[in-house]
Parts: sequence; structure tokens; C-alpha cells
Amino acid sequence: MEIMLSDIEIAQQNKMIPVTEVASKIGITADDLELYGPYKAKITMKELKTLQEKASVSKGKLILVTAMTPTAAGEGKSTVVIGLGDGLNRIAKKTVIALREPSLGPCFGVKGGACGGGYAQVVPMEDINLHFTGDIHAITAANNLMAALIDNHLQQGNELGFDPRTISWKRCVDLNDRALRNVVIGLGSRIDGVPRESHFQISVASEIMAIVCLSKTISELKERISNITIAENYKKESVKFGQLKCTGAVAALLKDAIRPNLVQTLEENPAFIHGGPFANIAHGCNSINATLCALASGDYVVTEAGFAADLGAEKFFDIKCRMNGLEPNAAVIVATIRAIKMHGGVLKADLDKENLDAVRKGFENVKAHIHNVAKFGVPAVIAVNRFTSDTDAEIALVKELAKAEGCEAILCEGWGKGGEGTKELAEHVVKLCDGKSTFKPLYPLDMPLVKKIETLASEIYHASHVEFESKALKKLKSYEAQGYGNLPICMAKTQNSISHDKTLLAAPSGYVFPIRDVQLYSGAGFIVAFAGDMVDMPGLPKAPSALNIDVDDNGIISGLF
Repeated sequence: MEIMLSDIEIAQQNKMIPVTEVASKIGITADDLELYGPYKAKITMKELKTLQEKASVSKGKLILVTAMTPTAAGEGKSTVVIGLGDGLNRIAKKTVIALREPSLGPCFGVKGGACGGGYAQVVPMEDINLHFTGDIHAITAANNLMAALIDNHLQQGNELGFDPRTISWKRCVDLNDRALRNVVIGLGSRIDGVPRESHFQISVASEIMAIVCLSKTISELKERISNITIAENYKKESVKFGQLKCTGAVAALLKDAIRPNLVQTLEENPAFIHGGPFANIAHGCNSINATLCALASGDYVVTEAGFAADLGAEKFFDIKCRMNGLEPNAAVIVATIRAIKMHGGVLKADLDKENLDAVRKGFENVKAHIHNVAKFGVPAVIAVNRFTSDTDAEIALVKELAKAEGCEAILCEGWGKGGEGTKELAEHVVKLCDGKSTFKPLYPLDMPLVKKIETLASEIYHASHVEFESKALKKLKSYEAQGYGNLPICMAKTQNSISHDKTLLAAPSGYVFPIRDVQLYSGAGFIVAFAGDMVDMPGLPKAPSALNIDVDDNGIISGLF
């Protein structure tokens, strides 16, 4: 009987090559790297500038991997990204992948890491999932330095005269810690600070994370940090962080975090992994610098955006691509038979049983995402990430249903076979890239903010109309009056449904989409809209993944996935 290895066991048995050898495959020399041990490296600032210049004239093909709405059954989007990158290299297409860095919150919570799975992984898997090169820690420190400087300004006389009740800047930590969502600070004596209510968010949902991922240079980073709105003064005028005259200190903590990290896949292909904004709260894409480095060094670039096409893909198209003039050539929508059946009403315990009726019902979710991607003018293919319980009849039915929507569904076996299992998908993606992409954002930037949100709700989430709470409408009007009406929307909503309600599976439509609150991210350059009960600090489940993680006396980690 074949012994099944866990993801971490497969990664630990893999023999990596030095990262300098990985870099040499794409024309990057050892002098262009800052090594973090033998298998991880950051691109030097000098080389980053060189690659940015190359990317400006690059004709590399940009491929986005997105997915159907996630379920407890798992979809494997990162696995498909890595497998597809390896598959493209196997058919002699020089390919580089670009992924986000994993957050510690999901690693110890419920979702797990973000290094792929099976024989389609990036390595060193443990390092990437835990601390990596310290980027997220630097972002956390920079964010909290800003918070400390804001409260110190209050303590030292509040020269800018801002109203403590309006301070919108939150502290952060890269863990799921629900007890920190709402806190009171400054308790004690007068020397302990000004008492006020404050809040924490997870680091990967912070505006600093978004700014690092959207900035190409340190100058741009500093400009964006200076433009962050932190409060209002007593005249109800906005106060920007730059008015505290401490932007340089914050940027100093981020001088290395802005530079992309280079690692390798199990098949020794290059992977830039950099930045980690959540897609259900933040904009869900790896850094623009990682994408530019990949475009400069590969003929094909495979990247991903978090969760499904209603979240990550929409934000990739409407925020990241629009801000940086990127034009994606193709999209891959990851689906699994198991997830389709869950959307068709099957309980997790019954997913191993063939159920064609559930496949038909659940495919409505995949169909919705096919239509979502089509609205951006990007050609797409369905990657059916295979599980051992999938039957031939179920796979054939998914292919038939996809074809009826004008989209091919191709079996993807990267988990079990690595790049060899994704060659058919790779060949189809190349054909899509050779065709014509008519990419366009969903809405124009001069559209009123309320109308942008309504457009997302109707066109992507299939709601009948939007219901705004009064405070959200008041803020949106204020943002437009301040000159921020031309910013895109970054929707914060559940990842477990196309709607705002995680219990509405498949393809809900005709419901009321509620906007509870909005938040201006003037430094990052978008407005976050909170739908339903979405919060920016996740909590731990009853049985978190932390229960399974351990390390022995030799420093060997187990239980990560």
C-alpha cells in the first residue's frame, strides 16, 4: 500500500538548489541578491530598479489564477499557480511565478499556509510560512510606530489639534486575536498617555501592507505614508500622517520590506513571493514589485489573487492592474469537484460519494465566476484540481457544463504529479495568451463612490440593490468632498459566498447587499467598504491549526500545511 506523505513531509524530503542557481536561470547574478541563508534571497535595490526598467518594455504574458468560492473542502489555488508554473516550464515556456507571503494568522488558525501542496509547492515551505524574511514583521512594526507617534502627539500637547475620538489609525498584529479588536488605551496616570478607545487589525489587512505592495520605490512609499489620513481636527479637517513629520522614520523600517523575495518551487523554478494582503478585507494581491520582477525575467508570469473571482480577481483587475497599467492575458479559475458538490448542498462527510445532481447545482457557482471574469474582457479556463474521490462521470459533467458556458475545463493534477500533471493546462493557457485580451476595469474612476459600490453589488455579487447605513453614506459624501471620489473600491466581505452572507452558497441573486461602514485608505489609494459583519481582525476557531503544529529538538517542524 502506498504511503501518503503530508505536504510538509514532501517539502522536507525535497533537495533544494542554492537560490543563486535559481536566480541565474532568469539572468539574476549572485551580486544582485541579498542572501537569507542558502535558499532565500531578496533582490537588491539596484537590481530591483533594473528589473522595473526591463518590465516597462517587457512583452511577458501575465496569467491570473483565481478560483470558485472557497469551501471547507478546499480548492488549492496556490497549488495550481505553482503547478501551472512548473507545467509551463516543462513545455519550454520560460515562466516565473509571483505569490503572496503567508500570514501567521491563517497558519495557526484554520486556513493553513500558502505554499501550495503535494508536489506543487514552493520551498523552503516552513520558512516561507513562518517569518520568512521578516517583511510582515517590519510592516507590523512600522504600523505600530505610527500608532505610538500619534498617541505621543496627543500626550505632548496635541499641536495639530486633532480630535482623539476621530483617530482612525489602528494598531496591528499578524495573528488572529479577536480580543484585541476593541481596546481602551492610556489607562493609568497622566504619564501613561491619553485614555481613548482604540482598535487592532491583522497586519495583512493594514494600510501599510497595502502601501508596501503598491509602491515601486521608497520615494513613492514615503509619499503614500505621508498621505495616510489618521484623524480629523476640531474644525473637522483631515489630518495626514505627514503632518507629524515622521514619515522617514516609518519608511526606514520598510526599506527592506519593499524588495521582493526569491525562492524556488519543488522543480527548482523561480518564484517571487512578496506581500500578503488579505483579499476578503484588503486588495489581495502580491506586490507590484514582485510582479514587475517576474515580468522582466520570464516570458510567462503566473500570479494569483486571493479567494474567488468576486474578491481577489476583481481587486486585481480594478485596483492593482488599473494603478500600474498591467494588462492580463489570461485567467485560470480553480475549481474542485468536492467544492462544487458542497455548493450543491452536499455535507463535507458525504463528498466522497458520486453525486451528479449536486455537481449540476453547485456548478452555478463556477458559472457565476466565469461570467465575472468575462466582464473584464480576459479569456479564462477552468482548472479542475483533482482529488482522488473524483469520479470520471463527475469530471465529464464539469467539462460539459463548462463548455456550455464557452469555457474549457481541464483536469489539473499538479498536487500528485507536479508540473507533469499540469502540462495540458499549460498548453491551453499558452493558446489563451496567444489570443486577444480586451481587458478593461469594471467601472470608470469618475463614477460616484455610491455608484461604484452598487455596480460591484449588481454586476459581481448579483444583488438586487445596496442598503447603506447612514454613517457609511455620510462618510462617502465626505470623501468625495475631500477629493477622493475618484478612488476605486476595495470590498471587505466574506470569502465564503459571492454575497455578504457566508451561508448563501452556489450563486445567490436578488438579495439586499448591506454596507455597514467605509474607511478611507488615502495612502494606499482606495476606499474599503465593509459588507455585513466583516471585520479586519479574524478570530481563532474552536480547534485551531496551532493544535497540530510542533517542533522537535533538531528544529524540525511538523503539522504545517
